[in-house]
Amino acid sequence: MPGPGVGFEYPPTAVSWLKRDVLLFAQSIGCTSDELHFLYELHPNFAVFPTYPVILPFKKDTQEVIDFYAAQKAVKIPGVPDFDHTRVVDGQRLVQFFKPLPPTSAGKKFEVRTKVLGVYDKGRPGTVIENQTDLVDAATGEVYTRAIGSAFFVGQGNWGGPKGPATENFPAPKDRKPDAVFETLTSAETALLYRLNGDYNPLHATPEPGKKMGFGGVIIHGLYSFNWAAHGLLQHLGGSDPANIKEYQARFASPVRPGDKLVTSAWRTGQFKDGWEEIRFEVKVDGGKVCLSNGRALMKCVAPAPKGKL
Repeated sequence: MPGPGVGFEYPPTAVSWLKRDVLLFAQSIGCTSDELHFLYELHPNFAVFPTYPVILPFKKDTQEVIDFYAAQKAVKIPGVPDFDHTRVVDGQRLVQFFKPLPPTSAGKKFEVRTKVLGVYDKGRPGTVIENQTDLVDAATGEVYTRAIGSAFFVGQGNWGGPKGPATENFPAPKDRKPDAVFETLTSAETALLYRLNGDYNPLHATPEPGKKMGFGGVIIHGLYSFNWAAHGLLQHLGGSDPANIKEYQARFASPVRPGDKLVTSAWRTGQFKDGWEEIRFEVKVDGGKVCLSNGRALMKCVAPAPKGKL
């Protein structure tokens, strides 16, 4: 018998984007001037960075700022409690890439279609809601990307729900040096830039929500770290070619604060699935904890692309 909320489908949500949105996203996650195909709209191979769709459930079809809390509370899942969306963080996320996005949604009608895969009571720490979200061409039903992700509602457990299954782990190798290492130094403005993509959670802009949740103040979007690491993997192992990544996932293990230096270590495994090599990676705060664990990607690994050749 399925658990509470399982199979519930949210109403489809219209989404749209402009070339300007695509440029902003690429800039905000660290794409460089060597990758003009992500940063210059007149480049002959101008492309949407593959993980861009993760922003669309937040952005929806508007160019205006969104009331994050009101938007998240709009739909109730039957059979589970009402949770406080002012105390929610990302748990983990897997994204599968089926078809490249056009540089703008103009001329097509796109929707995100989301259904509940599970609602899990983790006791005192909180509750996990796991969803599947597809980005779909509404006219044809064609799925461009699929994201399977979980939201963790801090301190909102003990309501009698199922504990949920054990998650599959993809630990980073400990017996050899990584094949790629890259880093970035965040600043007080990192999250303030990233939020302009459409993820306007106040947790990442003003200290009050973070203090209430026990973080001590502002933390950087988990999805900033997620997207920044995806860019680094593609840049260092995939020749900055968006066609060279098929699947990407990570678990949000600990918060990142403005000013933290992020360091990613990535390992090629030599194991292939349908021609795609499995990559393992983890992201640490320099001198501190792992912030993205369980990192795994399916990629085609190539030498870095010569400058200006993409």
